[in-house]
Amino acid sequence: MILVIDVGNTNIKLALCTREALVMSWRVSNRTGRTADEFGVEIGNLFATRGFSFDDVEGVIMSSVVPSLNYTLTHACKYYMNKTPLMVSCDINTGLSYAYADPHALGADRIANAVGAVHHYGAPSVVVDLGTASTFGVIDRNRCFLGGCIAPGIKTGVDALSKQASQLPLVELTKPDHIIADSTIANIQAGAIYGFSGLVKSIVNQIKEELGDDTAKVIATGGLTELLNDSSFIDIYDRALTLKGLLQLYLLNE
Repeated sequence: MILVIDVGNTNIKLALCTREALVMSWRVSNRTGRTADEFGVEIGNLFATRGFSFDDVEGVIMSSVVPSLNYTLTHACKYYMNKTPLMVSCDINTGLSYAYADPHALGADRIANAVGAVHHYGAPSVVVDLGTASTFGVIDRNRCFLGGCIAPGIKTGVDALSKQASQLPLVELTKPDHIIADSTIANIQAGAIYGFSGLVKSIVNQIKEELGDDTAKVIATGGLTELLNDSSFIDIYDRALTLKGLLQLYLLNE
């Protein structure tokens, strides 16, 4: 089986895959300071809960936006699986071309998202990844990654609000029934979630207008997609898009 690893700013997502599809996935904290042995033991325990072992792994691919964890995770894979991960960048075969000013500065997760979107849903497409940051990636009908934009993630904004405003509490991200809320907590929740939905909708609409192609599919992914359940401007919800893209990248480069 193929192990795909996506190292994000908040979590590390892992999945074991056949050559056709994801079989099992997990999400763990990416807290720094852990050793290769600690990561190895944790991954081994996750495998064991579902009846897998390190011997099942024939190859590993990893995308990462946290460079400080790359060395440790790479060595965990070497020590426990005897595999060196393929690291995602614009230098490997992605099946894409780039109109980005510096493709080497492009986040590996955004490359994986683009590959997953094109493979599963076609081009042109717009990928909206809602996590610690909210990233928008645009791929034209010729499979060229044009660029996009990056905005703060909704949880990042709520956390900053609580830290900067002494009388405003840190709240759970639950969507109130009404935008006219009747408590401080519900006011923050309404402003964050309804406001965030408006931000995403506005950016998506402007991207499609600038792209000039109404056939572009809008695919939402990331850990916070459940807060944006709106089919008026999102065509497809696929929380596993990054992992699916990693699997395709492995197959393209094996």
